[in-house]
Amino acid sequence: MQSAATSSPMRLDLAIIPAILVAGFFAALVEAAKSPDPAMVMQAWTFVACMAVTGIWYLVTYADGIPKDEQSGYANNVIKAGVIASMFWGIAGMAVGLIIALQLSFPNLFYFPDLPWTNFGRMRPLHTSAVIFAFGGNALIATSFYVVQRTCRARLFGGSLPWFVFWGYNTFIVMAGTGYLEGITQSREYAEPEWYADIWLTLVWVSYLVVFLGTIIKRKEPHIYVANWFYLAFIVTIAMLHLVNNIAVPVSPLETKSFSLFSGVQDALTQWWYGHNAVGFFLTAGFLGIMYYFIPKRAERPIYSYRLSIIHFWTLIFIYIWAGPHHLLYTALPEWAQTLGMTFSVILWMPSWGGMINGLMTLSGAWDKLRTDPVIRMLVVSVAFYGMSTFEGPVMSVKTVNALSHYTNWTIGHVHSGALGWVGYVTFGALYCLVPWLWKKQRLYSNALVEWHFWISTLGIVLYITSMWVAGIMQGLMWRAYNDYGFLEYSFVEVVQAMHPYYIIRAVGGGLYLTGVLIMAYNLWMTVRKGAPLVVATPEPHVPDSTPAIQAVPAGAVS
Repeated sequence: MQSAATSSPMRLDLAIIPAILVAGFFAALVEAAKSPDPAMVMQAWTFVACMAVTGIWYLVTYADGIPKDEQSGYANNVIKAGVIASMFWGIAGMAVGLIIALQLSFPNLFYFPDLPWTNFGRMRPLHTSAVIFAFGGNALIATSFYVVQRTCRARLFGGSLPWFVFWGYNTFIVMAGTGYLEGITQSREYAEPEWYADIWLTLVWVSYLVVFLGTIIKRKEPHIYVANWFYLAFIVTIAMLHLVNNIAVPVSPLETKSFSLFSGVQDALTQWWYGHNAVGFFLTAGFLGIMYYFIPKRAERPIYSYRLSIIHFWTLIFIYIWAGPHHLLYTALPEWAQTLGMTFSVILWMPSWGGMINGLMTLSGAWDKLRTDPVIRMLVVSVAFYGMSTFEGPVMSVKTVNALSHYTNWTIGHVHSGALGWVGYVTFGALYCLVPWLWKKQRLYSNALVEWHFWISTLGIVLYITSMWVAGIMQGLMWRAYNDYGFLEYSFVEVVQAMHPYYIIRAVGGGLYLTGVLIMAYNLWMTVRKGAPLVVATPEPHVPDSTPAIQAVPAGAVS
């Protein structure tokens, strides 16, 4: 619903969304009163609180009519909220990551037998979900809302529906995180939340698709810019993955526990079809949408090759979906399925590097900006990490390499080179761009602080991934070492003991990375508080974002 619809007496979104909130509030009250499961009671009260907060926000926001933000050209306030949420969850998730790294380094110092919620088994999924889905997810929602409006020259579809997406998604994050601390989990990598949280996320995610697709449909720009294709693929595919992988039968509507519809090797294959494509479409396709908008925009250069971006998109979409079985090499999975996963993983290297080349070569004619602009440097380094991770991944999927690398810390190093270097840096670069744009400031509070953030966090990444590479390869070699009598050369305890110095180095690297993020949070806060205001000559609705850097190009053209 655009500005014309906002002044109409009847708004479907302002009737349906409050009805959903009220229904959720009372359903959770009934759950809290009737459930015999103490964990479910706690989850129900948590959901009641989330519904109450969201409902109060709606009342306050719409009590005096349609807010000014809904009467302007673009919906900016919901994007601002996404930026704030992303930074908050990023700090929280990375702090938990540092805690569990220290637990592995010094277990005697970080073991609290009377506080089960502090155990590594509960904190670890809290860390992964917080950094992937809370930090990364809020960043993807915020940037996609920003990009689709500017490149389509249309306000977000749905009136207050984007706000429901924001509040609903963060409700899911709170439900999932508190559930982990209570010991509630499906024990499925990247899909730990139980059935009731999954149902809520499905409702929110469908709303997200409606907002994004509705904005594209009502666009004023005839061509769909390539970043929107990556965002759309991310939204649609994650919906499909979520629905299939989380098909489960609850023990009772009043209890947290459920059982997967799949069993045995089928369950494992379904999980890693989901797990690897969560990496492929959440942590890759979505963040490639960020790359394809923010690098050209920041560099003030057009995308190096529109044709290459189209090839990158379609090959990535068709190949990535088949790569999941490489997580199950040397298992009960049929040999043909293992080989299929390995083969498509190796093929995947080519389109991935095509995207990397496209991102890097966008700086043609603007390489000097790497010296003068630390934000563009962070964005470009993120693309370099993307290239490195998408080379290392196919190598590790080859069976002979996987025999050494799997179940070792090498995998941890690989995951974090992509997570910290690619996902982290491209998100930081986007947030550094968005804050001055959204809050209408001339520039960031301090470029020097961005430099400090970049170099401190880069040192942290190097310490983290190199320590895990060395530890992982040593771990794999020690596991397969035999003595002259045919017995294992090293016991499990000896292997763990050999890892100790590398675990300490990892914790130091994680601490440096978190320090950089705290510097960033301070810089962004000061930008909002004390940044020089931007003087805008004409109102925003009449200034569509049509700079050469992001103009849509007809199919087949090369910019």
